[in-house]
Amino acid sequence: MGKLDGKVALITGGNSGIGLATAKLFIAEGAKVVITGRNQATLDAAAAELGENSLAVQADAADPISGEQSVAAAVKKFGQLDIVFANAGISAQTPTGGTELSVFEEVLKVNVTGVFFTVQAAVPHLKDGSSIILNSSVLATAGSPGYAAYAASKGAVSSLARVLASELSPRGIRVNTISPGATRTPIWGQSTAEGMAQLESVLSRTIPLNRLGEPQEIANVALFLASDDSSFIQGTEISVDGGAAGSPFGAPIYLKK
Repeated sequence: MGKLDGKVALITGGNSGIGLATAKLFIAEGAKVVITGRNQATLDAAAAELGENSLAVQADAADPISGEQSVAAAVKKFGQLDIVFANAGISAQTPTGGTELSVFEEVLKVNVTGVFFTVQAAVPHLKDGSSIILNSSVLATAGSPGYAAYAASKGAVSSLARVLASELSPRGIRVNTISPGATRTPIWGQSTAEGMAQLESVLSRTIPLNRLGEPQEIANVALFLASDDSSFIQGTEISVDGGAAGSPFGAPIYLKK
């Protein structure tokens, strides 16, 4: 038996990276999964990889109507909804003194507004006792220069989860947050293996475990929060960052050689 037998999950941004790894794992554990994404080509490729227990829906995470349509598609296809992983997000450089309003607002629209309205669309369809998982980031608290919009958006996600947990506790719906650290995903925008390797060599020195995370490692935590294994965990944030937030001075960059 799988940990998610008989469950139906909606994963936004499920066409690559953390979202796709989570979709694969959820299906392996018995769930039926609806993934969303903007890019039809990557959606089609992901759907082919995931197989018959999946449905791919093209959707814009910044558009509340797209969120409603995605939820409706999930319920129409599989008859119910038990898990929401609000994973879709974008990043952008937004340095103070050099940022256009449109760029800043787009990050907030996708990463905050989109998350809230995805959850709002899903709530009427969720069974009592369901699980909602939001995706934050270590950058919410790291103070990384040039990432004001992204950091603000992920800090907002963490705060949003606590409110949703309060509101949905009477129905036994759990709302928790994953806070990934640097993870090997397409969000870094590296087009070559060499570029990614160079970036990783720099980032790894800031992580106590001296490496980037793998999407599968984030997916494992999402599975835990989606399943009954976490049945008494509510309003919690789990860092999956190799120690970057909890023990930053353990990173190689600070240790004696």
